[in-house]
Amino acid sequence: MKLKINNRFSTELPADTDETNDTRQVKNACFSYVTPRIPSKPTLIHFSEEVAAMLGISTEETKSAEFTNVFSGKEILPDSRPYSMSYAGHQFGNWAGQLGDGRAIILAEIERQKQVYTLQLKGAGMTPYSRRADGLAVLRSSIREHLCSEAMFHLGVPTTRSLSLILTGDQVLRDVMYDGNPAYEKGAVVCRVAPSFIRFGNFELFSSQNDLKTLKTLADFTIKYHFPEIKENTPTSYVDFFQAVANKTREMIVHWQRVGFVHGVMNTDNMSILGLTIDYGPYGWLEDYNPNWTPNTTDRENRRYRFGNQAEIALWNLYQLANALYPLIKEAAPLESILQVFQAQYESDYLNMMRNKLGLSKAEEQDNQLIHILTENLQLTETDMTIFFRKLSLIKKEDAVEDAFELVKESFYKIEEVAEKTEDSWMYWFTQYLNRLQQESSSDTDRKVAMDKVNPKYVLRNYMSQLAIEAAEKEDYSLIEELHLLLKNPYQEQDEYQKWFAKRPDWAREKIGSSMLSCSS
Repeated sequence: MKLKINNRFSTELPADTDETNDTRQVKNACFSYVTPRIPSKPTLIHFSEEVAAMLGISTEETKSAEFTNVFSGKEILPDSRPYSMSYAGHQFGNWAGQLGDGRAIILAEIERQKQVYTLQLKGAGMTPYSRRADGLAVLRSSIREHLCSEAMFHLGVPTTRSLSLILTGDQVLRDVMYDGNPAYEKGAVVCRVAPSFIRFGNFELFSSQNDLKTLKTLADFTIKYHFPEIKENTPTSYVDFFQAVANKTREMIVHWQRVGFVHGVMNTDNMSILGLTIDYGPYGWLEDYNPNWTPNTTDRENRRYRFGNQAEIALWNLYQLANALYPLIKEAAPLESILQVFQAQYESDYLNMMRNKLGLSKAEEQDNQLIHILTENLQLTETDMTIFFRKLSLIKKEDAVEDAFELVKESFYKIEEVAEKTEDSWMYWFTQYLNRLQQESSSDTDRKVAMDKVNPKYVLRNYMSQLAIEAAEKEDYSLIEELHLLLKNPYQEQDEYQKWFAKRPDWAREKIGSSMLSCSS
């Protein structure tokens, strides 16, 4: 493989003077040089052809021992020095101090066709930021990250990508449910790809340490390479930077709400400065439309990171970033103004997004109420979000209310509950919706095409991932490939995969890995 190394981050920003992998507190440094752990028997089990091509790696090269060795951590790319980033963060609303890349190691930044990509291994061993952990990852979580990264990209959601999924040949001890019953699992490494892995927490760290020199250096670096539209070294540079981050964050959250994605761990150290979905841990998609659902067992009691709270958490996290950047700006007013506008802008963006999901091409005053009643109705009985919105595009303007309702019946888990308790509420809503469609100038056909572009038919439901994991544990990787191919075209009908357009099966309702998940990986 011939990759053009362009290590801007580690060349231009201050490094930790200690070059061991020993865990420690790191001062005045954006990163620490580290050495990946050498796996005993790395075996490639899946890769993304698209991501490989994006990086200039041919299909033939992915079959080589060099590819497997490099992207498992066994070999180092020529002219590169792996490192892990230093950052802090708020976890579940509490200040956690220094965190950093505890199990992530950046192999290199590479340049191709005037684009720079950061290649990062997740699960390649201890770093100075591993704290009491081993820096490793297990197969189950690695499959989930690999599949979800690519699934989100093809859904049109800003995200990091995944190049490869490699077994290490080593066993990793994990307590899946934190209940005192640890067990050995297969170890694995994922190679994640993004323009940058800089997070809110990178800025929080230096601000908390009152290291304003490094804070400024990092901010200037980020603006120079990732926000080139911002003019550097002006009185408003850092304000403009914060505004851009707020905009990208808001856009990302709107996409999450559009497809029913719940991140599960929206700590500030898991928030990308580029508005990318990052760090796929206990994530999930809504099965039934439930704004109070969180996929994270650690969050089960307080549900801080529930689906309906993601925009508020994004705003809370932006407040922490504003606090971190304040020493560079020395004025609160411009930051406060951006934060105050965020909620109104989000509500406007959310309204337009929901209009698109409903096939409404122009804004009308009654739309807010129409959407409010819909989201209330969706909670009256278990209703599959993905199936409901996908089926909605089949409705025609001239349909009778009863016929329109019939088209979405498949989305209800217990249709008898609808008949007994909530049918009147649904008939009222469909009456209002059909009346609203009469105000639209577009044809039924054009509206269906538009709706099917924003309402996916297929998403990576947790039970689907769990099936792929259970097969992979038996060395059957065919389901990983099937889901990977399916999710490359989530808005297409794909009749050959119709079995995946289905509600969560009963067996998956409470099963570990198919409903809620822990942070253990």
